[in-house]
Amino acid sequence: MHKYSKQIRLLLAVDCIIFGFDGETLKILLIKRAFNPEKGNWSLMGGFVQPTESIDQSANRILKQLTGLDGVYLEQLYTFGSTNRDPIERTASVSYFALIDIHKYETQLSNDYHAEWFPLKRVPKLVFDHQEMVEAAKRRIRYKAALHPILFELLPKKFTIPQLQTLYESVFNTSIDKRNFSKRVLATGLLIKLTDKDKASSKRGAYYYQLNMQNYYAKFQAFLNFIPNPDTLLL
Repeated sequence: MHKYSKQIRLLLAVDCIIFGFDGETLKILLIKRAFNPEKGNWSLMGGFVQPTESIDQSANRILKQLTGLDGVYLEQLYTFGSTNRDPIERTASVSYFALIDIHKYETQLSNDYHAEWFPLKRVPKLVFDHQEMVEAAKRRIRYKAALHPILFELLPKKFTIPQLQTLYESVFNTSIDKRNFSKRVLATGLLIKLTDKDKASSKRGAYYYQLNMQNYYAKFQAFLNFIPNPDTLLL
C-alpha cells in the first residue's frame, strides 16, 4: 500500500455542540471529560474519527455514545485546526451543532457520562478551544435564524408567543418589546392560532400557536421583520 511520503500524520476528531430550549431558557449540553488531559472538566461531546467511518457517522456515533441522543439533526459548522489546540498530539476537530426541544429528548438522555444542561448565559469554563466553538455556533445560528426556520427545532409543535419571544431574545442576546414583538410576529401570517391555552404562567393564559410550514417556506422573509438588526449578522 502506497502512502504519501514525507507527510506528518495527525488525528481527526469531532465535537458536537447541542443547544436546547425548555420553554424558558436556551441551554447547552455538556459532559465532564473522561480522560486526560483536562479529565473531569466540562467539555463538548467529542471523540476521534475511526478509519472505517465517515466524519458524519463519527459525529452521530459519539453523540449517541456520550449522551444517548439518537436521530438528532447535526449540521457541520467549522474545522478547528490550531497547532496547539490539543497538548498531547496534533489534532484537528470538525465541529457540529444541533438544535433540539429539550422536553422531546429528556427521556432519551443517558446519565452514563453525566451529560448536563447549562443555561447559555452561565456556561462553565470549557476545555481546549471549545468555548471558541460555542461562539462560532452561536454566530451561525443567529445568521441562519434570520433566513431559515431553524429556531423552531427548539420549540414543541405548539408554543406560545411569550415562549417564542424568550427564545429569540436568548439567541440574539437582546430585549424585545413585548407588544411590538407580538404584533410583528402575528402580522407575518406564518403562525396558526390554536384553541387551547397554556395556563401555567397566568390565570388568563396564553394561546398556543403552530408554525404554518407551507406559508413559512413561501414567505419566510417575513421573519426578518422582527429579528434584531439582521443586516449585522455574520456567518
